[in-house]
Amino acid sequence: MQAPALPALQQISVRRFASFSLPLHNARMTREPEPLSRAFSSEPAPNLLQRRVYGTLGLSLLVGLYLLVGLLAHDPWRGDDARHLGPVLSMLNGEGWLIPRLAGEAWLEYPPLHYWLASLGASLSSAVLPLHAGARLASAFTVALTVFLTARSAEILYGRPARTPAALLLLGALGLVLHAHETQPLLSLLAALAMSLYGFAQLPARPLAGSLTAGCASTLAFLSAGLSGLLLTAPLFVLLMLISPDCRNPRASGALLLGLSLALALACIWPLTLHLQAPELFQQWLQLEWARLSSGFATSAQLQRGLELFGWFTWPLWPLALWTVWRARRRLADLRWLLPVLSILLVLAQWAFTDTRAQADALPLLPALGLLAAAGVHSLRRGAANAFSWFSLLGLAVFGILVWLAWSAQALGWPSGLARHVARNAPDFILPSPSLQALLGGAISLAWIALLWRLPRSHSRAPANWTIGLTMLWCLAVVLLMPWFDNARSYRAVAQSLSLAIEGERDADSQLCVAGLDLPAHLRASLDYFAALRTRMVNQDGSPCGLLLLRKDSFSNAGLLPHWQPVWEYKRGAGRHSEHFVLLRREAAD
Repeated sequence: MQAPALPALQQISVRRFASFSLPLHNARMTREPEPLSRAFSSEPAPNLLQRRVYGTLGLSLLVGLYLLVGLLAHDPWRGDDARHLGPVLSMLNGEGWLIPRLAGEAWLEYPPLHYWLASLGASLSSAVLPLHAGARLASAFTVALTVFLTARSAEILYGRPARTPAALLLLGALGLVLHAHETQPLLSLLAALAMSLYGFAQLPARPLAGSLTAGCASTLAFLSAGLSGLLLTAPLFVLLMLISPDCRNPRASGALLLGLSLALALACIWPLTLHLQAPELFQQWLQLEWARLSSGFATSAQLQRGLELFGWFTWPLWPLALWTVWRARRRLADLRWLLPVLSILLVLAQWAFTDTRAQADALPLLPALGLLAAAGVHSLRRGAANAFSWFSLLGLAVFGILVWLAWSAQALGWPSGLARHVARNAPDFILPSPSLQALLGGAISLAWIALLWRLPRSHSRAPANWTIGLTMLWCLAVVLLMPWFDNARSYRAVAQSLSLAIEGERDADSQLCVAGLDLPAHLRASLDYFAALRTRMVNQDGSPCGLLLLRKDSFSNAGLLPHWQPVWEYKRGAGRHSEHFVLLRREAAD
């Protein structure tokens, strides 16, 4: 007896909604069971509006909304955002494009690639945006490029149905959302890693083009993060030649050798130029890089903190990636599995052996984890996919309620305990336009509910639930809480108050300069940006200036107090986030 034909409605559903459905990938992927296909095969075909809202156009709008909301509306915040604005400001002031500088001093923590991009963005947008907002356009560009290249790599490795889940899952990584909206050089490294994976993914079909792409990406990784970036990409050329059967042939091996040679040759240009123009700075940079890479293996406590960091930072990528690796455990030598696994292992090994283990150091994990997670979405059991969807809905809804409660504490004084906490941490804060905030926040909440309510059932439903919810939660937080965070994390008020105090002291002596003791880099960059104030360093012989700026916790270590009197103080925050700054004036010795 002949098998019954597939219903016409089911054929239309599968054919007309390819962007959010996951049919068979390719000849090799047809061996993979697809339990979810049975769950969604009887769903009606999406209408034209659904195909536009939830298709490629809708995904592009989602990426734009994610990246632009909250990118331009706040001052440089303490931490990486303000710290990495310093070199951009110096470049725009004409202090040199080869060597990053912060408040007039050489800043060799990162090579200049991201600072070049940020300076270009700030320069091109100077007519409509302040400098700090224009500089963050580089962050939006690099994250968008990362999402695009990761989606293309997923399409090459696992078939077109994996393209949309890869973009959604990478964009929905929990740790990316804050760093994507600050001036962060590691975002350029993120894009370079995604570009290298895209190049390596092309090796079986286009070995020469793929290797040259990966070679250029390795150079960009070096210009983004120094030797750390090079060590995350260059070893992949050799490892793939040795391990992957797809690369053990004359064409692929020769192309990989050519790509590696290109990467190393191009990576030498910047340090060689630095050595020729400033040999002493080149030596400092080399010593800094070597110290960073030779600090020894992480302690057990550091490893535990790292696991906790990676657990929340890469959510929800890592559970799906582990599921993918488990299903492909007998075929891990295939390029499509081996490539992202090797990239993850290189990042983890470097994290364990370097002395910088900041939160942002987990960013290089995201492109490879995004690939593996996208490959595992299609094979999720129906129960697991539904659990992921419900967790996304309920978890993000709870956080949305907490955002509303935090705003209510500011605007209405309820809940009273939270309101007291808000007032204690920012006693001078006045909420601007609470009615407008409530109106915009309500519109975002309703749009969130409507988008998820009409989301078609498909293999990408769970990732779409999470990423749409996270994006709308971020928009809600920006509208309701951004003014409060801006007040608490910006140094604008500190710099303006300090500038007035210094001008008052200079009325008596116009030659007075200001020295700084144990001032963090983000504060020095903020003073330079908001008040054009650059502090000088305190040397072994004492302060070279008549004024000395320090933090309260450095007051007892100054060693100069008998001859110094405070003329200005500034306190902000509470608890472990409190800050207390003091400006001292040198008094004549008796």
